[in-house]
Formats: sequence, C-alpha cells, structure tokens
Amino acid sequence: MKIALSGGGTGGHIYPALALIREIQKQDKNAEFLYIGTKNGLEASIVPRANIPFQSIEISGFKRSLSLDNVKTIWRFLKGVQESKKMLKEFQPDVVIGTGGYVCGPVVYAGAKLGVPTIIHEQNSVPGLTNKFLSKYVDKVAVCFDEAVASFPKGKVVMTGNPRATEVLGQNAINGKLSVGLDPAKPSVLIFGGSRGARPINDAVLKTFTQLASRPYEVLYITGEVHYESVKKEAELAGNPENIKIKPFIHNMPEVLAGTDLAVTRAGATTLAELTSLGIPSILIPSPYVTNNHQEKNARALSDHGAAELLLEGDLSANKLIESIDRILLDEDKIVAMKSAAKKIGVPDAADRLYNVMKKLMKDK
Repeated sequence: MKIALSGGGTGGHIYPALALIREIQKQDKNAEFLYIGTKNGLEASIVPRANIPFQSIEISGFKRSLSLDNVKTIWRFLKGVQESKKMLKEFQPDVVIGTGGYVCGPVVYAGAKLGVPTIIHEQNSVPGLTNKFLSKYVDKVAVCFDEAVASFPKGKVVMTGNPRATEVLGQNAINGKLSVGLDPAKPSVLIFGGSRGARPINDAVLKTFTQLASRPYEVLYITGEVHYESVKKEAELAGNPENIKIKPFIHNMPEVLAGTDLAVTRAGATTLAELTSLGIPSILIPSPYVTNNHQEKNARALSDHGAAELLLEGDLSANKLIESIDRILLDEDKIVAMKSAAKKIGVPDAADRLYNVMKKLMKDK
C-alpha cells in the first residue's frame, strides 16, 4: 500500500497526518509513504524527523482581498500541480490524503486529476479556503465537527474525528505528573497557549501568582520559549510558589495531559481533539487572530455541550481566570459532569476511523 499525504503551515495540519501514518504503520507494516509539503513550512523539519520521505513544492496562499499576489499564487498553483503530478506518477500512490494548509491544494488536486482516490481531512468547525476548493474534486471529506458538515458537498462527508485523539490514549498519568514535578495526589491545572505561548494569557496568569499560591491544587504553566525568562522573574517576585511549576515547553504532552484535571488553553482543533478524547474539562480562550474566527467556533462546539467554559480574550483578566479555575476545579460534581460531556464529544478511535475510510475508498474506486 502506498499513501501520499500533504499538510502544512501549522502543526494542526501536520500532526494529524503523522498520527494517521503511525496508525497505518500499525495496521500495515509494509505501507510506503510520501509526504509533499513546502520547503519553508514546519513540515520541512517535522516530517523528515519522523523518518517519512519528504518532497516539496513552491506554493503560497490566496489573499482574501484583491491583490496582485493572487496572480502569483495562481501561477504557483498551476506549477505546483504539474510538479505534484510528476511526484505522484513516480510514487504511484493508492490514495492521496490532504490534512489542510494551502500546500494541499495542488497536491490533492493533482491526485484527483490523475484518477487516484483522494481524501481531505478538515480539523476545524469552519473549513479553510483550500479544503472548500478541494471538496469539489475529492472522493471523501473527513470532518471532526458537526458544524463543518454543511460546508461540503452532500454524500462526500464522513465523521472521523482527529487522528491525534488516538495518540493521547494509554498514557501513564502518574508518570506524566512526576515528569514535570507535580504531586500525583493533588489536582492540577495545565495552562498553555501553544508552542510559542500567548501573550494575553501570559499577562493574565502573571497577575494570579499570589492568589494561586494559596490554592489546594497545583498549576503547570507552559509559557512558550519567548516568554519563559520574563515569567520566571515574575514568579521570583511572587516568592516562587511551590504549587506552580513553570516550563518553557514540554515534549511529552500526551503523557502530561493524561494526568491533567483541567486545561486552560487556546482552541486549536488538535488540542480540542486531545482534550475530548481524554475527557479533560477546559477553559478555552480562543485566539481572535485566526481566519474566520474559527477558534471561537471550535470552542463553542465544546462549551455549548458543557465540556468547556468559554472565556473570550477581550474578557480575560486575572480575577476572571482565577474564578473560572476555582469554579471548576474545586467543585467535584462539576468536574465529573464536564469530563462526561467532553468524552461524549471525543472520538478516541479517530485514527482507525480515517484509516477505514481510506481502505474502503481504495477498494470501491
């Protein structure tokens, strides 16, 4: 079995693809892969590090307003289609899968035009321009949120969930807590704003240190490399509270999540897939700087069902953050209810579902 994949721009497009690859490798040890991305995207470093063959094309995204850059983008798209066709003809894949980002456009389109079975995977509740365009040509559209279904052609959509949801399962919660210096016997809240951190979240958290120091729970605060030193200085001024552990970044997030009782985070699709798979209650502070405000819509898909509390960035303050954490973490009944609601939304077998969609498509076409 040969599978060509494409996804780039952000980890939210790349990690689901890698999770699917690992699931396929479990099911078929002889499977071969080709990942097509861009030279300058995160995928150029992440994918080769995972020992997956990688090739690149040059492509850029469309501007939403009229722009001369769009003329260049169209030219690059057409060139990218030709380059992708050449790569795919050489590799001879049984299926082409796109997991998002503009690089998927020429790659998946080329696969469709070559008559290869094609699938796109949409992680967000609000689809991006590339996936909307590709949905007209592909055989199947895999989605993670019910809210995304109406954006795609009827008859093509299948609900699979996000493959990353599968990878966080089966981790050792105690080891996860011990690895970051937390006490396994105490409840804990994980606060993080992504790999680079999020300044508004950091600004609010910095003002809570004195209050958090007296709480009966522990806090693991992932600052992002950029903000780490300044946060450490603020912690020193607050007397370095023993129940607050500060890290710039962690590499064992699935293991740490397994031991987390409450998460305070942005509302990226991959993060939400992980939280709901594990049944972790959350306080979601969606980024307002993303296309179509899709993070807020992602967050509402959880908060509307009682799995999370929504705290808009414009309303964020130290007092509101502390009040939200206390309201959830100090109320055992609320924690239980939110965990149950999160698990009902989660799709822990997402990787297997997407794999089965792929297998059926290859058999039927």
